Amino acid sequence: MKQSHLFTKTRKEAPKDEVSKNAQLLIRAGYVHKEMAGVYAYLPLGLRVVEKIKQIVREEMDKIGGQEIIMTSLQRKELWEKTKRWSDEVVDVWFKSELKAGGEVGFGWSHEEPIADMMKNYVSSYKDLPIVVYQFQTKLRNELRAKSGIMRGKEFVMKDAYSFSVGEADHTKFYNASIEAYKRVFDRVGVGHDTFVTFASGGAFTQFSHEFQTIVETGEDTIYINREKGIAINEEVLNDETLASLNITRDELEEVKTAEVGNIFNFGTQKSEDLELYYKNDKGENVPVWMGSYGIGITRLMGLLVEKMSDDKGIVWPKEVAPFQVHLVEIKSESPDVRVEALELYNTLTEAGVEVLWDDRDARAGEKFADSDLIGIPTRVVVSEKTLAAGKFECVERSTGRTFNLSTSELVDQLRHG
Repeated sequence: MKQSHLFTKTRKEAPKDEVSKNAQLLIRAGYVHKEMAGVYAYLPLGLRVVEKIKQIVREEMDKIGGQEIIMTSLQRKELWEKTKRWSDEVVDVWFKSELKAGGEVGFGWSHEEPIADMMKNYVSSYKDLPIVVYQFQTKLRNELRAKSGIMRGKEFVMKDAYSFSVGEADHTKFYNASIEAYKRVFDRVGVGHDTFVTFASGGAFTQFSHEFQTIVETGEDTIYINREKGIAINEEVLNDETLASLNITRDELEEVKTAEVGNIFNFGTQKSEDLELYYKNDKGENVPVWMGSYGIGITRLMGLLVEKMSDDKGIVWPKEVAPFQVHLVEIKSESPDVRVEALELYNTLTEAGVEVLWDDRDARAGEKFADSDLIGIPTRVVVSEKTLAAGKFECVERSTGRTFNLSTSELVDQLRHG
């Protein structure tokens, strides 16, 4: 893509009412547009990052047998009343509306009830199980604390998966496989070493759950970890009973600030019983299905990466989710040879399968370099009269600032093989 074709522009200052670092940088760099508190539009650069994160999650969910679907956003009141989660006293984040034809409708904040009800059409025998489905969908939650940019929004993209099993053993097998899949996701996006599977309260979902909490200074949560034992406990469930069940003492734990980027819940058979989701076993008896729910906040994870991997110049994307691999910066010159060389390199990289953002704008070098740092693409490649004379391109690694000079073939080889 040519940068001159982007309708977005970088800006020196973020909106005065934006207090979170992730939203400030994403707005300034042209990744998102703030509609209102907790509600953001994703612009061309931002959408590319979202899709990269989604693809990593999709690949890991497919590996463990997930099938991708997409559910409706509108929710039936009577369905949620069966599990007592229509009540605002139980779930305090509902957006609801009156229908013109009469009655109420809810806007999806989660999908356990409708997916379980839908499965009644497809599950009749133990031979139909297990089933695992997942979706990427915009969720709507009436959050009061929408002050963390895209990390806590009223409207956000989430991957939610749901498992249906014949019993506890099969459910546990998939539950554990999900934990490993999530670990691979967080490893691939570059935060695995700082992300902990955390024992936590289930809130409006179940009594207990496991959260995936990533250490970050601006996080809203506090957890207690023991790195050697791989134990992490959310502050809200840190008590003598929990410590005893995990065979650990308080003085063995380190307090850290974190952000929740994923969670998994074991529903057992309760939700299936409430919604009458049964299968017939090999004796012909009706048995309730075991259910689990598994979420990853896609846009929240994007915000977390900005919080953790930015510096005083701007965003520093890991290469796995960056909108482009290369920021090709053409330095304005009186000589037409610079434009010819930039075009030739752009075509060569693109044909080699390298994603390139070409800064072909009529702007000063300092402005282009500042924008490049702000946007945060992993590798900057400079084409100028100086590089033409040297016969090699100046390449700058965004994460380290390391500068090196490479020929076209060397550059292509490095980008292909890392």
